[in-house]
Amino acid sequence: MKEQLTQADALNPVYREICEALGAEVAEQIHDMFKGQQITFPIRFFDHDYLHAKIADEFDGSNFATLAKKYGYSEKTIRRILK
Repeated sequence: MKEQLTQADALNPVYREICEALGAEVAEQIHDMFKGQQITFPIRFFDHDYLHAKIADEFDGSNFATLAKKYGYSEKTIRRILK
């Protein structure tokens, strides 16, 4: 393990947060995998095609509000997805 990881205070703030939340080994792995890159994490964890299929599978004809709340969409978006 890298020497810096033995003292979390010595880490760059981003890696310090990762270290505190997920552990030093994960912080080091993330650093090794992505160092030097600008990374943006999408708000949605799952792919939109997957989510759209799940919404269609769970739609019962009238549960727009329930699906909107469950998946973090507006009712208008749920209606658009189901068209």
